[in-house]
Amino acid sequence: MSESRSPVFDNSFARLSGPFYTAQAPSSVPNPGLIRINAALAEQLNISPDWLASAEGIATMAGNHVPDGAQSLAAVYAGHQFGGWNPQLGDGRAVLLGELIGTDGVRYDWQLKGSGRTPYSRGGDGKSPLGPVLREYILCEAMAALGVPTTRALGAVTSGEMVFRDQGLPGAVFSRVAQSHIRVGTMQFFAARRDNEALQTLSDYLIQRHFPDAAKAENPVLAMLNDIISRQASLIAKWQSIGFIHGVMNTDNMLLCGETIDYGPCAFMDSYDSATVFSSIDQNGRYAYGNQPSIAHWNLIQLAQALLPILDNSPTANDDSAVAIAQEAINAFPAQFLTAYQTIIKDKLGLSEFKDSDDALFQTLLSIMEAQKSDFTLCFRRLAELSNETACINSSVRELFEFNEAFTPCLQQWRQRISEDPQSPAQRQAQMFTANPVFIPRNHLVQEAIAAAEQNGDFSFFNQLIDVLAKPCEFDPTKSRYAMPAKPEQQVHQTFCGT
Repeated sequence: MSESRSPVFDNSFARLSGPFYTAQAPSSVPNPGLIRINAALAEQLNISPDWLASAEGIATMAGNHVPDGAQSLAAVYAGHQFGGWNPQLGDGRAVLLGELIGTDGVRYDWQLKGSGRTPYSRGGDGKSPLGPVLREYILCEAMAALGVPTTRALGAVTSGEMVFRDQGLPGAVFSRVAQSHIRVGTMQFFAARRDNEALQTLSDYLIQRHFPDAAKAENPVLAMLNDIISRQASLIAKWQSIGFIHGVMNTDNMLLCGETIDYGPCAFMDSYDSATVFSSIDQNGRYAYGNQPSIAHWNLIQLAQALLPILDNSPTANDDSAVAIAQEAINAFPAQFLTAYQTIIKDKLGLSEFKDSDDALFQTLLSIMEAQKSDFTLCFRRLAELSNETACINSSVRELFEFNEAFTPCLQQWRQRISEDPQSPAQRQAQMFTANPVFIPRNHLVQEAIAAAEQNGDFSFFNQLIDVLAKPCEFDPTKSRYAMPAKPEQQVHQTFCGT
């Protein structure tokens, strides 16, 4: 048996002096039960899986036990929610237990989500139903396997109590890990209160924790802002390339470290449509798939505006100069996003470089997919197979998806284009298989896992789904049901936050 190593905390955020959080213990629950632990992530955080799965570890994940060295707290922030300003939000159903130093030397937050009321709960119970916990576990781990920067699942437990929304639902607590939980909305909170000292303290902290190279720059805050913009451009490009729709791109759901956070009403697109929306609360499609790049840009504008009081560190600093500096930084986002996106599209199409003329080919492919209501994921996966057909005779998605006649002219153009590319067919296909997954967390599968757990206490399909999604690009025909789009009666048209 391996050594049982409990967590060793080093809580830098809790050491900040200022109004950034409220000390807050998690609420206890009556009868916690283990759903799943992430053994690999536990090892990365220097926690033994044996300890995490032990009675003490389960009690910690449930909020019934606060380990030595932890300093649990609820952080404050504000945010624009669907474009409307809310001057005070905060961790209303989560507490940060503390920080752990990983085997990679990186500092990570361990947060309990669904752990009870905090000063920022705004009348809510601070609890989480089981369904949203399972959804977040599945989605964030699938995103990690797809190479997308994301918060992670360390574990999940049932609470042994009912949580009441429109009906009574079994409760659960989710252990979320992030490189930090500081958001655009965190900076907005202090900017709105004209607390420039807190803004500077937070910026210094962020630079030390996430952007150490910025400390060497002539203007460290500007260098930090530029790095945040670059990370967001790369992140959103990855979202777009796999058909991921976040659902609630509010400024309080945008981490400055560049990771995806908040898997509430998120979903993966089945048939391609740039206007796709799943979130039940996004009545006007503000956060539709095709709008995500422009919303990310809008959110970054709010960040730059919050940083204005500390953005110009020159002797002649004034409001106009700070605005000019911010505007120049923000103006760089569209080009950075396009570069990041085209780099991924190059890989999805099997090209060694992206030429200007390739955009027309790609847009034509998307327009045909939209007209034919083609499955976004399987379309690109089948394209990858066609790049070297003899290499995937026994592991093809052909029975799940095949191009119809409408695609013929576009496919001819694509074949002509790759014939001019210097890569070998084997190199091209390896590149395309990496860029074009076959297994994604399809909405109907996620819902099936949630329903089995909620209705019967059965987590077997939940566990099977996570295991399949851990290898998204390796197609096993015996697992083809996990790659199939939803049948009409299985389609999920709306997703929900669970708050």
